Amino acid sequence: MRYVIIGNSAAGIGAVEAIRKNDKAGTIIIISDEAYHTYSRPLISYLLLGKTTEEKMKYRSNDFYSKNNCEIIFSKKVVKIDDDEKMAILVDGQKIEYDKLLVATGSTPFVPKMEGLERVKNKFEFYNLDDAKALDKAVDENSKVLIIGAGLIGLKCAEGISSRTKSVCVDLAPNILSSILDEESSRIVKEHLEENGISFYLGESVAKFEENKATLTGGKEIEFDVLVLAVGVRPNTNLFSEIGGKVGRGITVDDKMKTSIQNIYAAGDCTESIDISTGDMKVMALLPNAYMQGECAGMNMSGKEYSFSKAI
Repeated sequence: MRYVIIGNSAAGIGAVEAIRKNDKAGTIIIISDEAYHTYSRPLISYLLLGKTTEEKMKYRSNDFYSKNNCEIIFSKKVVKIDDDEKMAILVDGQKIEYDKLLVATGSTPFVPKMEGLERVKNKFEFYNLDDAKALDKAVDENSKVLIIGAGLIGLKCAEGISSRTKSVCVDLAPNILSSILDEESSRIVKEHLEENGISFYLGESVAKFEENKATLTGGKEIEFDVLVLAVGVRPNTNLFSEIGGKVGRGITVDDKMKTSIQNIYAAGDCTESIDISTGDMKVMALLPNAYMQGECAGMNMSGKEYSFSKAI
């Protein structure tokens, strides 16, 4: 059996470990568009803060790939899936054949259209290790940092640079962390963050940018040296939707992580599944869910019937 996994984060690792429980001999090929050993992305803010190191961020030991007899292809993006020929096609034209394919492509930062954004030279996203490294080089104690977004990504970024410089967060929502906290909880967290040098303009958006200045919809002008775009993320579904696969907000999967196309599974932040707390189909973008979905996919890919229906 030849297993191909697109993605080298929690879902992909869960799949590898599950496959190897049932199939010691099959070929496993992992394709990653990053250059790094698998690492925990939520820790990038702690890397900036100096509370961890790249070595400690590793999600599995250095011998993980060799121990599990995996071939890992780093720094290559899959640009197309050919489900008729059962191949993943890389950006350089290389074709990787599969018997079972797992799409664990995660998500990508969403950047809305904002007038003048192209004029800003010193702008960053805050999603992966390369983003954290680039921001680390750009920020010093004299930097004025403007963060667009007061959700988890924006606040983790603010936390990461808080020991070096002050930052300002702007968000269209009236409260911080509006998708996960009620109004009172949001107020408590906001007051704590303000005591640690983070300022907020809520219920506002950017009307226009100049190279080093943002004018908010309420008229306030904010000067900055560094801009961080942390509005949110969108599931990476294009590879699958382009071959006619069923997609809602994320790739649609059943409780075995099977997709609408035979021999293709999906797991992690690129998928949508049932939230057991509400019964709604949602993108359940949490690391534990990603690992357990990947584990479920790996079990079924390697012939062991297994279900996961407890995403929350």
